[in-house]
Amino acid sequence: MTRTAHQPSDRPSLSSENSFPESLRSHAQHSLLCVGIDPPIESVPLSELSAWGRRIVDATVGSACLYKPNIAFYEARGLDGLRILRELIDHIHAAGFPVLLDAKRGDIASTAAAYAQAAFDQWGADALTVNPLLGRDGITPFIERADRGAFVLCHTSNPGARDLQELEVGGVPLYEKIAHLAAELNTRGNVGLVVGATYPEVLARIRSIAPEMWILLPGVGAQGGALEESLSAGLDARGAGILVNVSRAIAQASDPSAAAREYRDRIEAIRGAGARAPAPAAVPVSLADQVALGLHDLGAVRLGEFTLKSGQVSPIYIDLRLLVSDPRLMALVARMLNDILSRLRYDRIAAIPYGGLPIGQATALAAGMPLIYPRREAKDYGTKKLIEGKYASGETVVVLDDLVTTGGSKLEAMAPLVDAGLKVKDVVVLVDREQGGREELAAHGLSLHAALTLSQVLDSLVRHGRIAETVRSDVRTRLGIR
Repeated sequence: MTRTAHQPSDRPSLSSENSFPESLRSHAQHSLLCVGIDPPIESVPLSELSAWGRRIVDATVGSACLYKPNIAFYEARGLDGLRILRELIDHIHAAGFPVLLDAKRGDIASTAAAYAQAAFDQWGADALTVNPLLGRDGITPFIERADRGAFVLCHTSNPGARDLQELEVGGVPLYEKIAHLAAELNTRGNVGLVVGATYPEVLARIRSIAPEMWILLPGVGAQGGALEESLSAGLDARGAGILVNVSRAIAQASDPSAAAREYRDRIEAIRGAGARAPAPAAVPVSLADQVALGLHDLGAVRLGEFTLKSGQVSPIYIDLRLLVSDPRLMALVARMLNDILSRLRYDRIAAIPYGGLPIGQATALAAGMPLIYPRREAKDYGTKKLIEGKYASGETVVVLDDLVTTGGSKLEAMAPLVDAGLKVKDVVVLVDREQGGREELAAHGLSLHAALTLSQVLDSLVRHGRIAETVRSDVRTRLGIR
């Protein structure tokens, strides 16, 4: 009898364990390729829909470890489309493979439970993509069955992913909060994450948060995600843990079988060559490394596309104001800066608001030296001072700030100090972005001392597996760093 979409499933056994986590681990020993099945509405009519899906499966069974049909392309065809989806899932199971239904469900309580029942019992899926926006209440109903699984959207591959997923929540990006939550809920080993191949630096960060979780990797192929870079960033310690999803580049290829083999072989070649960067524990960690890695973990070093105060567009953003939320890291920063200050002659530290002020306070306390700071604007009440703190004309001050780009803002900020009769010879920063600041300050007779250069930060991140070498090269090239 032909089963319709409205009848419960007695679905074929995937393996002897009949469990999604076990079946996935078994298939992933031979391939990490997930074949996405997204039949284009404009070019695959309903009359051809069933044959189209079966053809893709039959052509790729020798290369895949998992299939991911997208329910939207079947729902759009109405009840007949849903019937064909059910038949396709049965066909995949008959071939012995697990099915991840791409539906991106997200709700709570009985509604979420109903979505789970539909995905697992009506459609026969083994796992489901889940939207975590409603929090743990929106994830738990999908992972209550130990033999079924859920892949939680964490940082997706689309350009608009940054609109919400990189917003800071409690000082860290939202995607990191999602990764921590998913890892916390993964008590049965049936929770995975969805992370786009178009953001390898994010992928590396998420892998460090969830070292043993499966990550579904969309964005390879038609969306332009770099395969080698992504595997380098995302493979786990066993050389697994990544499911490389390829949809259009296989399904719409002139020869889907050859396309699937090519992707599988590329993945296995990279995997076999040990593409994953060395684990952090295997590399000595200097004080500079500790600070650079700590800044990255804090979300104070982020890669992407950013417009700086100077108007420059940068592929990297450094937000050192976040340091106030990490006292351990701030103490390491103060230690690095004190190493520099110990070699200079000065009477007081002059910290520049706002980014440099908390760093200056921590450094001054550690060094046992007095601190002053120039105001950005004069008070229109009281003493109307432009400089806060006690000082005397003729004293020498070291100007301290969080970072330097071109140097112009430093000259502007220290003008009140010079006008008050203070001598400035040295400028100390935590990070030098290497974009002309040192030269600009030198032209005004000032020496720049940086605890870290941007190059050193990038080197630390590469050395400890947080970003790929290609990411470092791209940042340096775009910023003109030699």
